[in-house]
Amino acid sequence: MKRSLFALLAVAAVMAPAIADEAMAQKKNCLACHAVDKKVVGPSYKDVAKKYAGQDVTAKLATKIMKGGSGTWGAIPMPANPQVNQTEAESLAKWIISMK
Repeated sequence: MKRSLFALLAVAAVMAPAIADEAMAQKKNCLACHAVDKKVVGPSYKDVAKKYAGQDVTAKLATKIMKGGSGTWGAIPMPANPQVNQTEAESLAKWIISMK
């Protein structure tokens, strides 16, 4: 019984940040243009993770989340998101690049 409870708590501890970051993405309107596993207006988060696999791009992606960008994924620019602060942007960037 104790082992089962410990395993459940361990899984919950690992999953909690991912759930929190997905909720933040929803709250900050990121999911209006992006989805985890399919292209919407912008690329899927899994495609972003694949593109930057093995690279330290947290700061780069955090800046794009806050200030927007263009040209990396085609002609449609990503608008700036003034609702997201630096800490939130870094958390979202880490969540995105952790996807497989």
